[in-house]
Amino acid sequence: MKRIINYPPSRGQSLFLGLLPFLLILLAYVLASEARLSGNPTDKLMPALSSFSAAMQRLMFEPDRASGSLLFWYDTYLSLWRLFVGLGISAVMGLVLGAPIGFIPQLRAVFNPVLAAISLVPPLAVLPILFILFGLGEVSKIVLIVFGVAPFLMRDVVLRVEAIPREQIIKAQTLGGSTWHMLVHVVLPQVLPGLINAVRLSLGATWLFVIAAEAITAEGGLGYRIFLVRRYLAMDIILPYVIWITLLAFLVDLALRKLSAWLFPWSVLKEG
Repeated sequence: MKRIINYPPSRGQSLFLGLLPFLLILLAYVLASEARLSGNPTDKLMPALSSFSAAMQRLMFEPDRASGSLLFWYDTYLSLWRLFVGLGISAVMGLVLGAPIGFIPQLRAVFNPVLAAISLVPPLAVLPILFILFGLGEVSKIVLIVFGVAPFLMRDVVLRVEAIPREQIIKAQTLGGSTWHMLVHVVLPQVLPGLINAVRLSLGATWLFVIAAEAITAEGGLGYRIFLVRRYLAMDIILPYVIWITLLAFLVDLALRKLSAWLFPWSVLKEG
């Protein structure tokens, strides 16, 4: 008896099936936009594709009169800089602090409750406090990202260290390994692939913090531009920016996945 579960799609079929939902969404938007514009040519909620093209042409290739910069690429640079700096600091903190906390029982007893408490605090709730303490510049935005992401990464690292089979630790001690040697040669090789995966999982939250900080106070950035033009109902700018943010998040996630497979091929084989 033929069963559909026994007929996986080919590479070409998988590509087509993956693109199909996006094509259907695009088709539905075009039809709905045409219907709205036929009744009201000045409608701003669902502009035509030509409006998107004109707006992006202006932002991407025409220098801004006030600053002289290409606003689209300037916004992209600022948002990515904040994203990478915040994620980088969070990943370093997650590894440098999370690995010893998970490996040394005394540190785990001291810091686990604090980590659990901090990770439950909504980062956006402390955003006004961060602006008061660190001002309205870049420091407060980076601190927001770190405050929102680092506790999650640290707890993930702690859990991964605790999951290492006890037999491996006993064998390392039998061979004369010190605490430092066990951290470097036993713990880190097993934790690093998981840390990259945790960073990938935190990308959505990181973008949320970046956009939230830019929306409140910034001189540029993707989130800043979206909230700046929302008062004019400029959907021809807002929607392309949202799509661009989504594409950037996908590309960063893909790059991290490739990096993990290149640096730690054994983790890919283990998952497979």
